[in-house]
Amino acid sequence: MGFGKMTTPIRLMRPDYSADSEGFKAESGTQLAAVRAYHEERHGSVRWVNLAAFSSATDLFRLRVIPELEVTPDCFLVCGERKYKILSVEDVKGRGMYLEILAERCEGVNG
Repeated sequence: MGFGKMTTPIRLMRPDYSADSEGFKAESGTQLAAVRAYHEERHGSVRWVNLAAFSSATDLFRLRVIPELEVTPDCFLVCGERKYKILSVEDVKGRGMYLEILAERCEGVNG
């Protein structure tokens, strides 16, 4: 995988929670990194069929490993205006060069 396919800008975020004066929690995020990644939405390919264990995963992201930064499912990412909950993080082929992130798109609820 080269830089040619990694064209989608994403931001890796760690959630922060703060309480207002009435005690309601509000979620915000601290940006850990802003990088480019390969982004693939879920579709009917053989690869996505093999990922059936993650039936709630809607998107796949691949990015270069960032030294000194541990990406975990506790984090989330932002791509464009959409927020994604990270379901799993895997080192591609165990070489320490690329990370593969399976994520679920967070949909806003009105009402």
